[in-house]
This record gives sequence, structure tokens and C-alpha cells, in this order.
Amino acid sequence: MIAPRVLEAAVRLPDVPAYVYDLPALDEHAAHVRRALAGTELYYAVKANPDAELLRVLARHVDGFEVSSGGEHAHVSALFPDRPLALGGPGKTDDELRLPHHRIHVESPNELRRLLATGGDADVLLRMNPDLPVEGAALTMSGPFGMDDAGVQECLPLFTDRVRLRGLHVHLASGLDAPQLLRLAATLLDIGHDEVNLGGGMAVSYADPGARFDWSGYGGGLAALRRAGQRVRIEPGRALTAYCGSYVTRVVDVKRVHGEAYAILLGGTHHLRTPVTKGHDQPFTVLPTGGGPGVTDEPVTLVGQLCTPKDVFARNIRTSVRVGDTVVFGMAGAYAWNISHHDFLMHPKPRFHYLYR
Repeated sequence: MIAPRVLEAAVRLPDVPAYVYDLPALDEHAAHVRRALAGTELYYAVKANPDAELLRVLARHVDGFEVSSGGEHAHVSALFPDRPLALGGPGKTDDELRLPHHRIHVESPNELRRLLATGGDADVLLRMNPDLPVEGAALTMSGPFGMDDAGVQECLPLFTDRVRLRGLHVHLASGLDAPQLLRLAATLLDIGHDEVNLGGGMAVSYADPGARFDWSGYGGGLAALRRAGQRVRIEPGRALTAYCGSYVTRVVDVKRVHGEAYAILLGGTHHLRTPVTKGHDQPFTVLPTGGGPGVTDEPVTLVGQLCTPKDVFARNIRTSVRVGDTVVFGMAGAYAWNISHHDFLMHPKPRFHYLYR
């Protein structure tokens, strides 16, 4: 459900396409997550959305930030010079391995050897990729991510008094509900390390935006699983910011092709890549601001302006829509603008607007 204040702002926007970020909603949601975690450390995975205004809100509630490149590291360090940073991601360059950090998530024995060769100090979490069943995941982190047990064993004798092993990082999958994540956590926290980062992966439902992840159940479950003195950290991204963002655009044409109705919108998936990436229909609200030709209460496919049949926001959704109407796509606060192919066809880029109260 898109908040009324966002819809009210959408109809007043002079230029679309545009993103609207509801900062009070983000503040409220992040505060709820913080309260629910009951002693579990909370880092935000910046890859989900690095927008500076969102980061300033999240900084009130998180213990630190997880960054996955030198660019993200520079961006967050400039905003928050004194906040802890965890440096993750496969394929780190030598320059990235030298970056200051609170923790660095090492992905392979070779990466650890390269880290040692820098001559710097480092506090390491070894990223594991254990062979555990993960049912119902939207995305599993297999292949190049992390190490199997043989890789971890190869790393263990390499540590020194300057490059120190602090624990494990284990992010196995995305799109899991709280009971699924807790079942994995029960196994992972029992391995015996004093520090474990369980990653993110909390389910976000684009089909049912009102079905939120059970943060209270998850936080309470982790508190029960955590051993005395054990340091447990999570680093959600999408599940923190998805709900605060909306993408606002306008209908420029409505037509039928082989009996099917299409609404063509300004912009496209070069601005909002999420529905193509995840293969879903992006939830939306139509605001009747137009008066041109259209369709009433029938299945319509909403597409953008790109010269590709993949430029689809939502397919065969029953609605009423006319030329000139405003369309507000919800749940556009994560993996949206920042993962999109902005310059394809060189259309104008969207504006960004922030609601502060």
C-alpha cells in the first residue's frame, strides 16, 4: 500500500518520471527493526540503495554499513567518517583490500594471501558457502560467493597478529521468511565461532506488499540461539529500504495489439529495473489525472519507452487507465534506480524528491 502522502505528492510533481522517497516511513520502519533485534548487530547493505538521504536516516538506527566496492566505501566514508564499515564482495582489488574497515569479508584463500601481502592490519570474517539446503529462496548465493570447508581450512593457518580471524560471514540466500532464516541460523551459530555475520536475505513480497518480514520473531529467535558472549550481526538491504521508495510516471499512450491492452508510460525499466530483474509485476496505483483515451476495468500491460519487449513494469493487471493518468509504482526503494541501465536510449533521467514529514 502506497502512503497517502506519497500519492498526494505524486500528483503535484511538475516533472516525471521521478522517484519519491518517504523518509518518515523509512525512519519508522528502521526504528522498528532496531527494536526487534534484541542485541543482534544491524548493518545496512549499501548495495540495495546508496542514496545519501536514505543513508542519513538509516544512520540513526544501524550499527554500521556493509559496502562492496571502493566506490561505496568512499561514498559512505564521506557521509559518515566515523561509522564502522564492513567491506565485502567477491573480486576485491588490491586497492580495495587496503581500505580501512571494521571487518573485511574474505572470499577465498587467494584473497586472504593478497590481503596479507598488503602489509596492513585487518579483522577478517571468512565468508563460508556451506552445503546446506535452502528451500524456497528467491536467490541462492552459490558459485563464486564464499568458500566451502576446504577453502576455510586452507585459510586458517595463514592468519597473523596483524591479519586476525574474528569469525564467519554466511549469507546463503535471499527471499526467506523468518522461520527459514532461523533454521539456518540454528546450524550456523552452532559452529562455534564467537562472531558470526548472517547476512541479509529477508523476504520482501512484491505480490503482497502488506506482508512484511517478521522482525520481532526473527530478533527474538536470534536472541534465543545466540550463545553467551557470541557476537551476531545481520546486514539487510532490500528489506530495510524497499518500502520507502516510489517511482512516479505518466501514461502517454493506451492501445490494443492483437486484442491485448497496453499502457505506455514515460520512462521505463532503465529507471526501475526491479520487475525485470526479479521477474515480477511491480505494484502500482493509478491516479486519474488524465482525460484521454484508455481502458476501463480490464487486464492491461504497463510498459515503458524502451525499444525492447522486456521493458515491462507489470503484465495483464486488471485496472482502469487513461492517457495522462499518473502511475505510482510502490516498493521502489531498493535495487531500483541504482541497478538500472540509465543511459539506454538516452532518455532524461528521473528527478528525486524527498518527503521529510
